[in-house]
Formats: sequence, structure tokens, C-alpha cells
Amino acid sequence: MNKGRSVKRAVKRFGRQIELQVFALAGVLYLLVFSVIPMFGIILAFKSYKLTSGVGGIFTSEWVGLKYFKEFFTDYRFGELLRNTIAISTLKMVFAFPVPIILAILISECHNKFFKKTVQTVSYLPNFISWVLVYGISSALFAQNNGVLNQLLVNAGIISKGIPLLTDPDYFWGMTVVLSIWKSSGWWAIIFLAAISGIDSTLYEAASIDGAGRLKRIWHITLPGIKGAIVTVLILSIGSFLGGGMVGSNFEQSFLMGNTVNNAASEIIQTYAFKMGMAQGRFSYATAVDLIQSLISIILVIISNQVAKKVSGEGLF
Repeated sequence: MNKGRSVKRAVKRFGRQIELQVFALAGVLYLLVFSVIPMFGIILAFKSYKLTSGVGGIFTSEWVGLKYFKEFFTDYRFGELLRNTIAISTLKMVFAFPVPIILAILISECHNKFFKKTVQTVSYLPNFISWVLVYGISSALFAQNNGVLNQLLVNAGIISKGIPLLTDPDYFWGMTVVLSIWKSSGWWAIIFLAAISGIDSTLYEAASIDGAGRLKRIWHITLPGIKGAIVTVLILSIGSFLGGGMVGSNFEQSFLMGNTVNNAASEIIQTYAFKMGMAQGRFSYATAVDLIQSLISIILVIISNQVAKKVSGEGLF
């Protein structure tokens, strides 16, 4: 009897929440189709799969064990790929990660509402521009022969010829960091602005009465107040360390901005796997390379979460 009543209550509650249930179901279906089902493709990393064998070949291809993993680790480009991937991601973590935090604090400290809204809007608009367009804009600005910046510098007599900012390997890492900051910082600052808005305003009032200046209020109230958001974003960034973290996709940047001239600095693990899979048709090998990167990312998330818990008391899980 009680079971029947519980079922009826559950059905009625479901009926009242039908719109929310549909939204939730759409999200579950999205995860199933694009995240869960493709996981079966992981077995390709351990099989000698060929495209001509079709979908059935995923299950019928010959097992080769760790062959492709060994091949990747012994590849003559492995050291270069690992160096480029780690270097670009590290530079972004060091120079680009603090920018959204600083930007959010500066915006929150601004009392001119019009200026505040203008800066916030202008700063996060680049996030809606695709990396293809970003590359087009950067080519127009920084191209060696006809880029706006180089033409201005040459006409002003500051330099004698254009600087190869987009082709010289020595400039590639710096350009990726600068473009990532410009494109993503404003969008990520929204998270920290939301965290700042949740801080009790009476804390600032009490601090002002006690004679604390603006910098002291930021250091003792604002930063501790958004510590949870900072730690969460940091852990997620470390987890996607090999892919670019919170400040931009390494793959899209390296794939679009990379060329035969700067290849020594632009080729990373992700672009290498993509080219092996799509250009050369070595799907099993490409899957093995991506699987290695995914396993490293999972390990980094677990380690960074444990470290964050011990250091700050905050963590994802």
C-alpha cells in the first residue's frame, strides 16, 4: 500500500517537473552519444585496425597489445612533442591563469557602472570568436611582410624588416600565450566575478571601518573569498594540462598556427595524433597516443586535487 502511494507521488512529482526532466534527459543523451559510447573505441589502441574493415573491424581486428604505445614512446619525435606540449601548457598556466583572477578583481573594484559593464563586455566577446578567425586576425596584424604591426614598425624606422612572429619557432610559444590571454581571459573572469559577488559586503564595510585600504581588503577578504573557485578552476586546468587548460585549446592553436617553418615548436601530442589518424589513416596508433594523454590527465586531476585539499582544504572531490 505504501509502495503504491510512493509510486503515485513520484509520478505526480515527475509530471510537475516534466520540463526539467526533459532538459536533464537531453543532457544525459548528449553524454551517452558523445562521451560514453565513443569510449568503446579505446580498444582500437590495442588492435591492428584498418578503415577498410569497417565498424565490425573494431571487434574483429587482430590484438597487438602495447605495440602502438611502445612505438610512440620510441618515436624519434617523442621528446620534441612532449617538450612542446608541456612548454606551451606551462607557459599558459604561469602567465595566463592569473589574468582572469586579476581582471575579475579589477572589474569588481571599479565603481563606475558604465565603464565596468563596457570592460566586462569587451573582455569576454573574443571568447565567441573561433580560433580560425583569431588566426585570420593575427595574420592580418602580425604577418611578416604585410602585417599591420610590422608595417608600422618598418615605416617608423624602428626595424629594417618585418619580424616573423607567425613563422619563427622562437616566437610561437609566446604568441600562443598572448592570443590565449586575449581570447579567453574575459570569459573565465566571469566565474571569479560570480564568486566575488557572493562575498558578504559587510566584511568590506567592517574592514574599511578598521582602516584597511583597498589592497588589504583584496588580500584578506576578496582572495580568501574566491579561494574555492580558484582551486576548482586550477584543478580543472591541471587536468587538461596537456590540452591547454582553461586558457585555450593547444590543439586548435597549434593546428591552425603551425606550419612547416615553425613545426619544431608548434607540433604537440594532440596535433601529432590527429595527423596520424586523419591524414595517414593510422587510427589504432592515434588512439593509443590520445589514450596516453587522457590517462596522464586523469592522474594529474587526482594528484592536484589531493595536493589542493592538503594545502588549502578545498578540492573537487
